[in-house]
Amino acid sequence: MNISIVIPVYNGESSIVGLFDELRKHLKERLFQVVLVNDCSPDNSHQVCLSLQKDNPEIITYVELARNFGEHSAVLAGLHQVKGDCAIIMDDDFQNPPHTVLSLVNKMEASEADVVYSYYQKKKHHWFRNLGSQFNDFVACALLKKPKDLYLSSFKCINRFLIDEIIKYDGPYPYLDGLVLRSTKRIAKVQVDHADRGEGESGYTLKKLVRLWLNMFINFSVLPLRMCTYLGLVINLGALVFSLITFYEKSVNPSMPLGWASLMIAVMLFSGVQLLMLGLIGEYVGSLFMTINKTPQFIVRQSWDKN
Repeated sequence: MNISIVIPVYNGESSIVGLFDELRKHLKERLFQVVLVNDCSPDNSHQVCLSLQKDNPEIITYVELARNFGEHSAVLAGLHQVKGDCAIIMDDDFQNPPHTVLSLVNKMEASEADVVYSYYQKKKHHWFRNLGSQFNDFVACALLKKPKDLYLSSFKCINRFLIDEIIKYDGPYPYLDGLVLRSTKRIAKVQVDHADRGEGESGYTLKKLVRLWLNMFINFSVLPLRMCTYLGLVINLGALVFSLITFYEKSVNPSMPLGWASLMIAVMLFSGVQLLMLGLIGEYVGSLFMTINKTPQFIVRQSWDKN
């Protein structure tokens, strides 16, 4: 297979040159392309990536985004530039060691899988990131029907068929693993090393993680709406049962006070349920509005290629 490697770059000025040198060292027997996507990094990543591309125009394609769109949008921008038979998606921080790239490619060549996910014996992420990954795994199992033994790693290999399917998505809020899982069941996995972060700190904040979960929650499943429907039915049934019990007790003991407090609790309960449902519906309507409004998935300011 000819290999393309898509690397979203954010605060990667100190790591991207070394990462490229390591990739070239370990892939010297292969035809490969590197697609660098600068997600409007605030450091000097643009100049570093541009210099790398000018020095290696036959290998590197460089894409600069007009503003920060997030990792998944940046990866999709890179997939639109992929020329290889398969694409490796990896971070720019050396936590995915370059020598493990061929492990994913070899696994794909030896199987009929459309995607090969990496997994790790021990992850070197911060505990907060690991906690977020566990929550993400739980939600993905519930919403996306993800196999329970599959870890949705950002370090993966996808074949040409899956690349062509994924880039058909033109919505403004992409979630890459959601696009993968809705497109194929031919999934393989391979264990690789996971290294300590080479430079800096993870760009994933609590706000970004919540936004990513909402993308999966809202854009790739109608289960939340169904849960609201089921919740409404259960509460209505409970209210009916409670009403019958109250009516029976009042008929047996006419002097029993109904109580102002119980009335207020009931009002607050149902008001809360209504607000919850309206909030979820608002999320769906907002997502639909932004899609119809042609909110861009990404915007390429400039791109550089050998042509």
